[in-house]
Amino acid sequence: MDIKYQKPEEIEKRSMQIIESEMTTRPPRYHAPVIRRVIHTTADFEYENSLVFSETAVVSALAALRGGRKTMIVTDTNMALAGVNKGALKRLGCRAVCHMADADVAEEARRRGITRAAVSMEKAAKTAAGGETPEEGQSMMPEKLIFAVGNAPTALLRLKDLIEEGALKPALIIGVPVGFVNVEESKELIMTAGVPYIVALGRKGGSTVAAAICNALLYMAEDPSL
Repeated sequence: MDIKYQKPEEIEKRSMQIIESEMTTRPPRYHAPVIRRVIHTTADFEYENSLVFSETAVVSALAALRGGRKTMIVTDTNMALAGVNKGALKRLGCRAVCHMADADVAEEARRRGITRAAVSMEKAAKTAAGGETPEEGQSMMPEKLIFAVGNAPTALLRLKDLIEEGALKPALIIGVPVGFVNVEESKELIMTAGVPYIVALGRKGGSTVAAAICNALLYMAEDPSL
């Protein structure tokens, strides 16, 4: 067995080459980097066919991310938040948040008997509308939101309600919750919400997938050729 040391960037480049060579389809130019990044994260080539995009999903996301401080990525888990590339966020002037562990979110969820994931989506919507106090050092409320849901179907279901109520119009919804209860149904519903989406059909997904999609879009937003 001949194992040679390679630099991290060389490993990633070679991994992407292997992924591209083993893919059986040729996705559109704006979809391919996202699909490859998810496969790179999961080593699961089923995403080649199960990851679906609305017509304007990537274009809308890139326009939002290039808007700098006006854009915020909202995740439904701190794990997904941790996986979003902070260097790329900083270079683009964007930010990312997760409200799942906020004390007010937990209290409101207990009071109403619903999930923290649902309440955390409501809080993000209020923030975008100017209904919450900005974080320290943030002088401008976000005008564009990208939601990255990798765990909680209830987050997707609440987003669908908020959109229908006119309380929210996201630049993109990444709908990749994983599991067995209301997972497939929530993904199918969010695809009918009338907003740009990237969805992983079926039961597969997860926080790492949500973060991988965010990172692919961040890297694309930094690429002036796209």
